[in-house]
Parts: sequence; C-alpha cells; structure tokens
Amino acid sequence: MSVLVAFSVTPLGVGENVGEIVAEAVRVVRESGLANRTDAMFTLVEGDSWDEVMDVVKRAVEAVARHAPRVSTVVKVDWRPAVTDAMTGKVESVERYLGAPDVE
Repeated sequence: MSVLVAFSVTPLGVGENVGEIVAEAVRVVRESGLANRTDAMFTLVEGDSWDEVMDVVKRAVEAVARHAPRVSTVVKVDWRPAVTDAMTGKVESVERYLGAPDVE
C-alpha cells in the first residue's frame, strides 16, 4: 500500500522570512525515516499507512506551531492500496512519455 502526501506549512504572524521555521517541519519529515522530497512549494512524504504518514504531517505542523501563533497547512493525499514507491514511479512514468534518456 502507498499513501503519498504532499503538504506545505506556512507560519503566520512571524514576518516574511519563514525559512528557519519551515526547516523545523522538514526536519521532522526527514527524521521520520519515511521516503520524502522537498521542493520550493511542498514536501512529499510516502509511507505504508494513512496513520503513519499523517502522524508525520501532524508532528511537522506542531513543530512550526511552536514558533508561530498561527499555521496554515495545505494537504493533498494519494491513497493507492496496490501501489508502492508512488513518489518515484509517478515521475518516472511521465519522464518515459517525455523520452528522457536517463530513465529506464
């Protein structure tokens, strides 16, 4: 089973420079041991169960909340019982259609 979650946390009420606070959320994700990837807009987390992945998201939001009076969170979930490694597989599928030379 694969539960793939894309989420972002935005600390509010702390000014414009939020990178240091957002890093606390990313730290929680990376220390979780689950497959993950962070880009400019979202952090992806993949695990075997809803509870496992959502616990990491909850702890990431709580880490930000320790430094901000308010936290805005966006979450998107792809729950696919018959799939594993969705984070990589979805991108590889698109790259194959694009004819990327480095994807088999």
